[in-house]
Amino acid sequence: MLDRRHHLQQLAALAAATALPAVAADDKDSTYDEDSILKAATDFFGQTTEGLAKVIEKAFKEQGRPNAYVKGEEASAAITVGLRYGEGELLMKGGGSSKVYWAGPSIGFDLGANASKVFTLVYHLPKASAIYQRFPGVDGSLYYIGGAGINYQRLKGITLAPIRLGVGLRAGASVGYIHYRREKSINPF
Repeated sequence: MLDRRHHLQQLAALAAATALPAVAADDKDSTYDEDSILKAATDFFGQTTEGLAKVIEKAFKEQGRPNAYVKGEEASAAITVGLRYGEGELLMKGGGSSKVYWAGPSIGFDLGANASKVFTLVYHLPKASAIYQRFPGVDGSLYYIGGAGINYQRLKGITLAPIRLGVGLRAGASVGYIHYRREKSINPF
């Protein structure tokens, strides 16, 4: 009886081991690799900077391979209380795209204004419509002319990693959320 149980355990382990490469192959087919993201970001921003490459490398080290990204533009300003508005296009690795608008308030030790191009890496998005919700976030950024920054927003297993290259002067740290929507709205809440 013990030999039979051991034999069944070996078969189960072998079945699991042979299934793993298929899962990994599917994962690679449904996610973006670092080189394709760097190329898409470079094409979008119109330039390659050492800072951009390092930010993307950091995101891949910390989060892995994204299955979607958003490319867009935003503007924000703050004097302790801040507002952020943006719009862009969500592109899924598996195909499909949709328009995305976002807005959100923040509060903290934050002062200044900036306009940015935003390239957001999206992780574990099950379908395009799952992005349309409020994502809480903590933002600690220093924007300066030609500056770059990244932060993470997480909700229900989905992670967004906005990479911002922009102009303006903004320094501080704040907490808030970003509400991603199907339609444009001036209401940040």
